[in-house]
Amino acid sequence: MAMKAVVKSAISGDSLVLRGRPGPQGQPPKERVLHLADLQAPRPGTSLRDDEPWAFESREFLRTLTVGKEIAFATIHSLPSNDDVPRDLGSAELAGADLSSELLRNGWAKLKEIKREPTEEDLKKRELEAEAKAAGRGIWNPHGQTARAVHHTMPLDSQAFVSEWKGKPIDGIVEQVRDGSTLRLRLLMPDGDHQMVNIALAGVKSGRVASKPGENSEPYAEEARFFTESRLLQRPVKVQILSLPNAAPTPFQATANASAPASASIFIGTVLHPAGNVAEHLVANGLARVVDWHAGMLSANGGMERLRAAERNAKEKRLNLYANAPTPAVATGKPSAASNGYPREFDGTVVRVWSGDQISVVDKDTGKERRLQLSSTRGPKLADPRQAAYAQEAREFLRKKLIGKHVKVHIDFIRPREGEYEERECATIRYGNHGANAAEQLVEKGLASVVRHKRDDEDRSPDYDKLIAAEQTAATELKGIHSGKELPAPKQPLNLSETASRATQFVNGFKRVGRTSGVVEYVASGSRFKIFLPKDNQVLTLVLGGIRAPRAPRNPSDKAEPYGTESLDFSTRRYMQRDVEIEIETTDKSGGFIGALWFNKTENAAVSLVKEGLATVHAFSAEGLTFARQLFDAEEEAKKARLNIWSDYDEEVEKAAAPTEEKDDTGALKAEYLDIIISDVRTSNFGFSVQILNTEGIASLEKLMRDFSLHHKGAIASPAGFVPRNGELVSAKFSDGAWYRAKIRRSSPIKKEAEVTFIDYGNQDTIAFSNIRPLDQKFRSLAGQAHDARLSFVKLPKPDSEYYFEAIERFRSLCEGRKLVANIDHREGPLLHLRLIDPADPSAALDPLACINAELVAEGLASVDRKGCRYIQAYPQVVQKLRSSVSIAKRDRAGMFEFGDVEESDNE
Repeated sequence: MAMKAVVKSAISGDSLVLRGRPGPQGQPPKERVLHLADLQAPRPGTSLRDDEPWAFESREFLRTLTVGKEIAFATIHSLPSNDDVPRDLGSAELAGADLSSELLRNGWAKLKEIKREPTEEDLKKRELEAEAKAAGRGIWNPHGQTARAVHHTMPLDSQAFVSEWKGKPIDGIVEQVRDGSTLRLRLLMPDGDHQMVNIALAGVKSGRVASKPGENSEPYAEEARFFTESRLLQRPVKVQILSLPNAAPTPFQATANASAPASASIFIGTVLHPAGNVAEHLVANGLARVVDWHAGMLSANGGMERLRAAERNAKEKRLNLYANAPTPAVATGKPSAASNGYPREFDGTVVRVWSGDQISVVDKDTGKERRLQLSSTRGPKLADPRQAAYAQEAREFLRKKLIGKHVKVHIDFIRPREGEYEERECATIRYGNHGANAAEQLVEKGLASVVRHKRDDEDRSPDYDKLIAAEQTAATELKGIHSGKELPAPKQPLNLSETASRATQFVNGFKRVGRTSGVVEYVASGSRFKIFLPKDNQVLTLVLGGIRAPRAPRNPSDKAEPYGTESLDFSTRRYMQRDVEIEIETTDKSGGFIGALWFNKTENAAVSLVKEGLATVHAFSAEGLTFARQLFDAEEEAKKARLNIWSDYDEEVEKAAAPTEEKDDTGALKAEYLDIIISDVRTSNFGFSVQILNTEGIASLEKLMRDFSLHHKGAIASPAGFVPRNGELVSAKFSDGAWYRAKIRRSSPIKKEAEVTFIDYGNQDTIAFSNIRPLDQKFRSLAGQAHDARLSFVKLPKPDSEYYFEAIERFRSLCEGRKLVANIDHREGPLLHLRLIDPADPSAALDPLACINAELVAEGLASVDRKGCRYIQAYPQVVQKLRSSVSIAKRDRAGMFEFGDVEESDNE
């Protein structure tokens, strides 16, 4: 009785594998082997034997004629089964045509010797065989088979084979389907040879089929294999070999660029049937899963996008492997909020790059700063010596690309807190007109790796396939972390501000160079920055000169001055990690450099802070700056707009409160800052003399002294009987051998010597009459340039105190011969009461009340002069400053407080 079946494959020119129809749920049908009775076709070869002549052509005839088609067959005799698959001898018909007759007629088989009495049918077949033989058809071709080599094993040099044929379409025939995504193919090479290869379908993986009795196949593995078999087995296809099955790129391995093994057991590639790509159909039917790490091979031509779309379709329909998949969220068309309540999509500005995979972005709408992790990306670790150089390079790459730039942010998922890792928003960051993905560029440069997510982990970058492709490119080109090179860890930059003495060594060099390029590494306050100088691998602390910004909090519990936080935030968001230029003026006592910071060549950071009302101008330190006028104008502008610090500013009140020149003997004077130099310090009864610089008198004195020196080069004799009188102006020869203008304080005719004061320098000496001359009339017109002075508000210990000479020496070390700034707090006839300010002191740049007077008090070498200083109450802020200095001296047991609080009540 004739039965019907579908031809699964042709084993040879006389044997077929038959199958029934699949079950209702797509279950694989049963199979049987049918050998056509009385026929003998050439036997195909194996890895152990060669093909018999014409074996391939004979099988090809039967394959082309029958595979995938339904035939009617009848069995004559059953044979022993192989692997539980029944084997029969019999006959078969296709659309009414006998297959044996068709094979004989075309010369692709011959009749076996028949021992029985021939039937009419046997005689017909002999006639067909004789006809084919006479015509030289098929195996009877007198010219013989075209010479070809059939390689039944994989190429010996697999890498060379892949390199030669990668991406090139090759005709092939599917010879075996091991599972839904693993095939054995016969490649029909252009030179006529046949090459057997094993191919894993790129981008997909179906379940493993059991290979031993008693084993269970993975879920839907049998269905997947049948799906592929029924469509591809022994069908002609186009094959593209893409890669060897290399492991995913592993950064920082010395073997990263090692060559693959010479012989591999399988290739990765695509198999295209005229009806389409079976990999996509497998995924669309829920019979295979997408393999992420193949994205590098398929993303360029959109292959991964199609596989992802097929996967989404299968999940939506809950097909097979995805029967229990969660229902995907329905898109509403509106940007949703992340689980932390903030919007998932926003525009912002990058204000900080933390590392090669983390940045901070300020939301344009809310102004909130959000620290973001680049989705599915892992940057090198700075703490690992092997990765440190790449970590620094990755951070610098992101800094140059993103800092200060407008970006579009999409929060892909929120990584929950885990161990030492805080909760982190993971995002895709796009910038520029073309919406470039920062993470993709980073990975493509070999400066980051791609996170391998678990199979069903949907928390990943929407551009995950592109990231994998970028990583594959970087690994292939041996870039960055995939190069196998171990770069030395970056050298720690030299800290120029580590000590004041070190900083001083570099000041003149910076002044000669002028503007120096650097990068803002850290912002400590509105006016204090840490600057990295990449050219010389140096760092320094820069304090903006001419201004004072409110103190910012050092930690969450620290209390800031009003607008200190706002000032810090302004400088952080505007200058943090920006390329800037700096100009150095001087240094402070802690090793900081005082100077200017320029952004975008023209923007002066000090002026910008003052203009925003986030810093005030420090008058005396600003006066000497080239941009002083800009600072004062910016402050006036901020006052008028009542910005920040000036929010409560009232111009009329300030005018009314401004001190007049001098209301009375005890009133406060209007601030009058002068550049001075202390020319003399007197020890016996502490006092000092100053010259006021930058005046016409000093310029005239220089000319006078030149003329005075020439005048005294000649031999000038004193008039006969000349005796200097008290109060008389004279020329006196000092111990240095030079002549100076002087005034007689006390004359002694008996000793023939006089005590004199040199009126242009303030120092005093006793001079013999022989070294005194009358002062020529032409040198009398210029007033003496030395001014007697004392310290405002304070007094030194009494001369009989053990601390008196220590105080004198300390004053000399701080002041004598130095250019200082002085404010006249009180005038007592010709005696000036001065507050002395060191322009090189960093505290003076930050605190307008900082002065040498208060410093001596803080060191226990001076006390507040409450009895002798009648005007002290007119300066309440100074009093407060001095009280703080006294507290410091007592706390540190400095100077006169060495053995406890011994300060007199009138000095408190």
